Amino acid sequence: MTAIDVQVVDGVGILTLDAPHRRNAFDLDMCDEVGEALDSLEADPGVGALVVTGRGSAFCAGADLSHLGASQREGLLAIYEGFLRVARCPLPTIAAVNGPAVGAGMNLALAADVRLAGTSARFDTRFLQLGIHPGGGHTWMLRRIVGPQVASAMVLFGEVLSGPEAAECGLAWRCVEDDDLIDAAMTLARRAAAAPPELVRRTKATIAAVATIDDHPSAVERELVDQAWSVSQPAFAQRLAAMAAKISKAPGR
Repeated sequence: MTAIDVQVVDGVGILTLDAPHRRNAFDLDMCDEVGEALDSLEADPGVGALVVTGRGSAFCAGADLSHLGASQREGLLAIYEGFLRVARCPLPTIAAVNGPAVGAGMNLALAADVRLAGTSARFDTRFLQLGIHPGGGHTWMLRRIVGPQVASAMVLFGEVLSGPEAAECGLAWRCVEDDDLIDAAMTLARRAAAAPPELVRRTKATIAAVATIDDHPSAVERELVDQAWSVSQPAFAQRLAAMAAKISKAPGR
């Protein structure tokens, strides 16, 4: 029985965790299905962005760690793949957080490029409260996004953020009404999907790469290679010509 649902709408892949009976918690089968789905979506030239969400009242309520097997390390790494595969996705990714995102489920939200929160969203690390150390790069991802104070408040002191609170501290880009969440995510995703696919992928890679660059001149050089590539592409010439034609037809010209 499949635990995810995958659709493509307007060039956007929509991956929905579809196990509401367990509040969309990861198990090993679901993690495998997420990887297979992303392999397919990334190979589809008609897909230019990805939205990840959950079915029912939860986004993802964590992970089932009862089947780790003899090697706890390998078992944990297999569970991590449910969200690390999203983190490695070259497509622009949006987590549409429709309810609680707990533990590994919060990692799934953190793995996306952008998080949109519904008013019912809850961001809950919960690792320490369950007697387990954070894993999967949780502290690294969270600290990079919100800074050390918010990360410490959530991880060490058990603070749970609502959708509006997540937007206020930068954990989420925006908080919207639950009924508007997917539409808001699709509005963003369509913009990325409408741009030239290789250009979008290169730009996403640049955003990641400049995190390790400490000075402006080095950043200029890093971007220069890909910008020079982009101006030689047919898509740039076509869009430039379309803009020039539009300007020439503007009133008063």
